[in-house]
Amino acid sequence: MLMRSPGVDGDPRLLSWLRVREFAVPPSMIETATTRRAAGDWSGACAAAHLDADVDVRAVAQSHGRDLATRLRTDLRHLAPDLLRWHWPRAALPDGLLRPGVTVALATYPHAAGALHLVARTPPAWADAGQRISLTLWPATHPSTTPHPHPHPDRRFRLDLHRHLWDARRAPDLRHRTGAEAALPTGAGADSAGADSAGADSTPAVGRPPAGSAVAKRFGAVRLPDGGAVHRWVAEAAILREADGRPHDPVVVRVGARFRLALDPGADGPRLLGRAARGYPVLPHAATWLLPDLELLRAGLITLDQLHPLVAAALAPAWPPARNPAPPPAPVPPPAPAAPRLVECRGEWHRIAVVAGVLTALDHDPAEVWREELFAALGGLPLACLRAIDLANREPASLDDIRARLDHGDTVGALAVVEELLGAAAALRGGALRDELETAAARRVTYGLYRAGLAGRGPLKDKPPRRRAGRSRTR
Repeated sequence: MLMRSPGVDGDPRLLSWLRVREFAVPPSMIETATTRRAAGDWSGACAAAHLDADVDVRAVAQSHGRDLATRLRTDLRHLAPDLLRWHWPRAALPDGLLRPGVTVALATYPHAAGALHLVARTPPAWADAGQRISLTLWPATHPSTTPHPHPHPDRRFRLDLHRHLWDARRAPDLRHRTGAEAALPTGAGADSAGADSAGADSTPAVGRPPAGSAVAKRFGAVRLPDGGAVHRWVAEAAILREADGRPHDPVVVRVGARFRLALDPGADGPRLLGRAARGYPVLPHAATWLLPDLELLRAGLITLDQLHPLVAAALAPAWPPARNPAPPPAPVPPPAPAAPRLVECRGEWHRIAVVAGVLTALDHDPAEVWREELFAALGGLPLACLRAIDLANREPASLDDIRARLDHGDTVGALAVVEELLGAAAALRGGALRDELETAAARRVTYGLYRAGLAGRGPLKDKPPRRRAGRSRTR
């Protein structure tokens, strides 16, 4: 159960991240992808995490040699696609969907014929149904039929310097790279890390440098944004300079559409930059902002058990707590039927439940139900039980959760909620629920056309007619 803390209930940013963590990467996806990755099936792990793998290792061996292909295959076997989806840059909250139309570099392989990059891409916004990610190489080893608006790796959204966000071998580095040592105790468990906000106030500040520290003096009087990983900017800028071979260049920190800072090596503090600043290294997005999981833990909104297992183990090395070996699991019994829902009908409490795959009124015989349905078809007001069933078919109370699952690509989870609510054999009636499911199906077709290269550059946009300059004259 998700936790709530009275001190942060009014923070829409954290509450939006909480909803993203609840629906964006479901536990079933993490479990399936982890099992397949542990078995060495990296392609199956990608499929479980909704990643379309367009990588041909044999073609790479023929074009770039066996050594490079071996390094690529090793990285693919340790790629945690569910972890990559967990940390992928996201669009504006509150939806928090994957940032569309971006190419993120995961690894770079130097070669005499030119460096080869392992990249992950999201489709443009008009084809982002299912929230799928494609895994490919750049420059491409073979021509692709799928046009992408930004095929080059993005300087701002890059993970080649942050392998702990997708490589299972480097996942423990997350604690150091996010500065979590100052926020979470080393022995934090699922309960202590998810303490209430009063307990979180006693931990050192993360994000803004402590007052009087060397980092605080370095930044001086510059107004810093909320949610920025300010305590890590200097160290991450040094890592970026070393990786790009530009030890004396300033590093640009983009913290808004019109707000940029420059971190000069050896300077007393950052300086403001205008929008015209170009050519400087850009601090990656993953190093600019705080890890949302760290903020949620400190606010008491989430526990370690609700995080991705690799993230939880990195933030709290003592997690999970040691337990005695469990006995062999007993056979799983068939799921018990859901308890009937109660509806006040004719001054009494009646029951409605799923029977034979259909949501049914249990306290009315079929003949009475048939008469009431006929009466409703003629414009009359049916029984309260039938009105409750009709409302559940058209606009159920869990519609927001179903919509969130569909938006984040969890179609299986959304259909499971619908089947639990209405039954597997139910025929959906016209309404908001059916509209959401039909829209999701149509958008999946659009994504399939995009993947097949049959959608071109996307849907045509109607442009308003251009107005002629000057005043029109009548004759």
